[in-house]
Amino acid sequence: MKNQRTPHVSPLPVLTTALVALSLLLPGPSAADPGATAELARNWRQAHEQQIVDEFAGLLRIPNVASDTANIRRNAGHIAGLLRPRGFEVRLLEVAGAPPAVFAERRAAGAERTLMIYAHYDGQPVDPEEWASDPWTPVLRDGPVELGGRDVPMRAPFDPEWRIFARSAGDDKAPIIALAAALDALAAAGVEPSVNLKLFLDGEEEAGSPHLQQVLSEHRELLASDLWLFCDGPVHQSRGWQLVYGVRGSTGFDLTVYGPNRPLHSGHYGNWAPNPIARLLELIATLRSPDGQVLIDGFHDQVVPPTLGELAAIEAAPRVDEQLMAELGIGRPETDERLELSIMRPALNLQGIRSGGVGAQATNSIQTSATASIGLRLVPAQTPEFLRDAVERHISAQGYFVVHDEPSAEQRAAHERIARLDWEEAGYPAYRAPLDLPIAQAVAEIVDQLRDEPLIRLPTMGGSLPIYLIEQATGAPVVILPIANHDNNQHSYNENLRLQNLWDGIELMAALLRM
Repeated sequence: MKNQRTPHVSPLPVLTTALVALSLLLPGPSAADPGATAELARNWRQAHEQQIVDEFAGLLRIPNVASDTANIRRNAGHIAGLLRPRGFEVRLLEVAGAPPAVFAERRAAGAERTLMIYAHYDGQPVDPEEWASDPWTPVLRDGPVELGGRDVPMRAPFDPEWRIFARSAGDDKAPIIALAAALDALAAAGVEPSVNLKLFLDGEEEAGSPHLQQVLSEHRELLASDLWLFCDGPVHQSRGWQLVYGVRGSTGFDLTVYGPNRPLHSGHYGNWAPNPIARLLELIATLRSPDGQVLIDGFHDQVVPPTLGELAAIEAAPRVDEQLMAELGIGRPETDERLELSIMRPALNLQGIRSGGVGAQATNSIQTSATASIGLRLVPAQTPEFLRDAVERHISAQGYFVVHDEPSAEQRAAHERIARLDWEEAGYPAYRAPLDLPIAQAVAEIVDQLRDEPLIRLPTMGGSLPIYLIEQATGAPVVILPIANHDNNQHSYNENLRLQNLWDGIELMAALLRM
C-alpha cells in the first residue's frame, strides 16, 4: 500500500475564522472608533466572501430595466427579502404607472441621528450583442474585458482585483449588498448600529426618476432624516475614497433637421437637394466649440463661479488626467484644465447621430432627415427651462423654423430650414451642498480614519442625480459617497464591479452605522 499524503489545507480560512471567533469575545468597538469597526467588518468579510458574492450574483441575475415592469417588481421583492431578515421594516412606495420605490427602516435604541441611504435598483437598457457575456448572468473575470480579462470560477478564494460583470454591478446594486454584509458583520460581533437607518431605493433613476417628486411629496414625514447619503457613482479615478457634495443637473433633446420628403439619388440630386446630414453637422458646430465650450448666447448667464473653498478642494485632489489619457487612449483632452475643474462648468454633449447607413449599409442617397441626441449638464443656479429657451432661440437665429412635432407639408413648403426639438420630460437642476456642512463633516471624519490616504472631498461629480427634489421635499442635506470603481463601464456594455471596491464598501458601511 502506498503512503497516503495528508492533503494541503490553506491556513488562511482557519486563521480568519479564528480571528472572527476571537472578535466575538472582545468588547465591541465604540462609535468613536471607526477603524475598529472597519476591522471587525473586514475580519467577518474575509470568512464570508463566498456568501457575499453569491448574494450579489443572485440580485444581479434579475433583469432591471425600468420599463420592464414584471422584472422591476421581482427586483423590489427580492430586495425586500434581503432586508427583512436583517431587521428592517420594508414598504413599497407606489405611484400609478411607476416602479415602486423600496423604503426600509431599522431603528436603533438611543440613536440621536437618522441616516437615509439612497441607491437605485434599476439599470440602463442593454444590447446583449455588445457584451462579452450575457448581461443578466454574472461572470467573474480577472480583469477588464478590454485588457484581456479572463473568466475565473466564482468561488473563493477571491483575488480583490477580480471583477463581477453584469448590468448594474457598478450602477447601482452594490451598495445594497455592501450594507447587508455590514449589518451581518456587526450582528455576528453582537454590535448594534448607533443610528436610525432608513433606505430609499429608487426603481426608475435611470429613467430620470419622473415620479420621484410625487413619492417624496406623499411620504414626506416617512422620509425625514438628518442626512441623505447617496451611494451612487464611481470613486475617484485615483482609487481614493471621495465624499462629493453635489452633482450637475441634466436635461436633453433630440434635434432633427429635414431634407426632401423622400430619399433621393445622390448622383441625380446631389449639390441641389438639401442634405439633412450636412445641415445637422453645420448646426451642431454652432452649438459648441472644439474645446467643448458652449456657444449658445445666454447659456452661461445663470452660472455662479466656484468658490475659493471649492477651488481649493479641487486643487487638493490627486491629479488623474495623465493616468486617464493613457487608460482611455486619448492623445489630448478637449481642454487644458484638469478634469475636476472642467466638470464645474455646464456642458453640451453629443450622445448619438442617426441618419442613413455606413459601410455595407451605405446607399448613394440623400436622406429625408437627420437626428442628433444632445445632452445638457447644468451647474447650480441654471434651470432646464431657461436653457431650453436659450437653445431654441439660438437655433432660430441660425435660420431654422423650430417645431416640436413632425412638420406638415405646408410648413415644409413655407420654410427653407426646419428643426424639430423633442425635449426630455425628466430634467432637473444641479445641486451642491456647502463644503463645511457639519453633518457631512462628521461623515468625512469617519471615512478619513479608514485609510492611510486622506479622504478626497470634491464639490461636484460630473453625472446627474435628482438630489434637488430631495432637498426641496425633505429639507435634509445630501452628500454622495460612491463605492464603485471608476472604470466600471456604467451605462455601457461589460459593466463591472471590482471586488475590492465591494470589500471597501462593506467596511465603510459598517463604520457609518456606528457614527
